[in-house]
Amino acid sequence: MSEPPPSATPERLLQFLWAFAPPLAIEAAIRHRIFDVLAKQPLNLPDLAQATGASARGVAALANLLVGLALLTRGEDGRYALTAESDAFLVSDHPGFLGGMFRHVSGQLLPNWLRLVEIVGSGKPATSVNVAAEGAPFFAEFVEDIFPLSYPAARALAAHLNLARASGPVSVLDLAAGSGVWGIALAEASRHVSVRAIDWPDVLPVTRHVADHSGVGARLTTVAGDLLEADFGGPHEIATLGQILHSEGVERSRTLLRRTYEALAPGGTIAIAEFLVDADRRGPLSGLIFAVNMLVNTEAGGTFSFEEIAGWLTEAGFKDTRLLAVPGPSPLILATRR
Repeated sequence: MSEPPPSATPERLLQFLWAFAPPLAIEAAIRHRIFDVLAKQPLNLPDLAQATGASARGVAALANLLVGLALLTRGEDGRYALTAESDAFLVSDHPGFLGGMFRHVSGQLLPNWLRLVEIVGSGKPATSVNVAAEGAPFFAEFVEDIFPLSYPAARALAAHLNLARASGPVSVLDLAAGSGVWGIALAEASRHVSVRAIDWPDVLPVTRHVADHSGVGARLTTVAGDLLEADFGGPHEIATLGQILHSEGVERSRTLLRRTYEALAPGGTIAIAEFLVDADRRGPLSGLIFAVNMLVNTEAGGTFSFEEIAGWLTEAGFKDTRLLAVPGPSPLILATRR
């Protein structure tokens, strides 16, 4: 048996072996309110266990792992405390809370990924979240939890479009609206903005709830239906497609972009949020992982490059396709209706 080359070590592969541990540990900490409790004050182990109602053994093992992950600190006095990162994103009543996403790891995300060997062999997903019967219940439960992930980017889009200075009506078409985050952020920027939100009937009550809570519900109209069949209305000045093309696949995405073009007014702007990959699909890693997630969870979905989506936009009739840097995993893709 040949020896591995001197420069090769198993360390990276051994790290991959336990790569499932961090998200599950974060989920357990959220469900046992560890971050919420420590947001009030640093605590030692007995007090932290008492405050959360969890076992001292369990809290000790979990809290020490979170220290190792740099999501908690432990002082010389033995008290655990939040880091700036966990304070900003893992405390449930803080505006940037992303912990809702981790609540879905063990119950929804991981079980489907456990079938990856079978899925790669067959090419058939574990479920089809792009089909209403299977996807609507999932997204109705999930979309509000991912609101904070897109909200900073949506606010940046509103600023880029200079909506705060709008002097007349601005109609926004929010496609696959989900939590309504894109339309809501644009409506918050100006009282002149109204939003037409399209999604499945089971998801739109969540859209309505979040819009009402955000104070823009009076300017929101909801339309239920499949994206290739629903009445888009129009003409609109802006259309947003927030993280939807990856679940639709190539052909439905191309058709959707053509429908969107027809619903926009001349000079109108389309804004697309996606987990983009490089043209040669060597990175970024988040986009490559998400492509496998689409293999696991959709019939034809995947992740796409800017060049691919730009080609579809040109094919649909758009011009001036460009990237807009925003806070988030990828820049937005913008284009203009001729």
